Amino acid sequence: MSPGALIIIPVPLGDSGTAAVLPDAVLATVRSLERFIAEDAKSARAFLKSVGMNRPLAQIEIRTLNEHTDVAQLPELLAPLLAGARVGLLSEAGYPAVADPGAELIAAAHAQGVRVVPLVGPSALLLALAASGMNGQNFCFHGYLPVQEHARAAALMELEDRSRRDAATQIFIETPYRNNQLLETLLRTCAAETLLCIATDLTLAGESVRTQAVGCWKTAAPDINRHPTVFLLQAQDSALSAPTGKMSHAATPPRSRPRSGARSARRGFPSE
Repeated sequence: MSPGALIIIPVPLGDSGTAAVLPDAVLATVRSLERFIAEDAKSARAFLKSVGMNRPLAQIEIRTLNEHTDVAQLPELLAPLLAGARVGLLSEAGYPAVADPGAELIAAAHAQGVRVVPLVGPSALLLALAASGMNGQNFCFHGYLPVQEHARAAALMELEDRSRRDAATQIFIETPYRNNQLLETLLRTCAAETLLCIATDLTLAGESVRTQAVGCWKTAAPDINRHPTVFLLQAQDSALSAPTGKMSHAATPPRSRPRSGARSARRGFPSE
């Protein structure tokens, strides 16, 4: 029997509504599936309910794959695929397998000759990069930076040096409840002329994407506590830097309202 297919399914980045961010063809594919592998079964059921499945949720199989899943469990997750089944891969928010444990499963699927099918949908990283005005041809995503203050500052200095050396955009994220601490460290550590884009609540009602020099951010740093945010950094040659270094598509910084029904620390941020 020929192997089935692992379908990579993007999930809305927040409460934007499934139909608002996923094309009809993607929704039709999701509705046709009977088996899923998800980072969290509860959030997966909520997503599938919003999609409007062709069968009762009780008849749909959902297996869990998260940061606690042992690599020894991957063969068990792959078994239905090797038997010819089509299985959907879901993250809690955003695109699976980017800053997400699904990558190991996908690598195992390739090794076993299973077809991997990525569907169209929201990716916080690409949305932020496209809207930042920074270098979209040379960039690097670093995931989560160290939590400890000294190590985080050292990592930011290294990213700034790398950006200046390679003329490359540096992209990173943080657990939403630590966003403000990361921003504070960044503003203390990076050069005043370095460009910083703060892309917050992407695809949501309070969306804000703003790029300006670190020196400008210091005068009015936004409160992004518990707001899913992508940070993008691009160092400048100080001899060529513009006086203000401002670029924006948002009229105001992110609102400081608390998010109702705040997600868990990991879930609050989109997978890639």
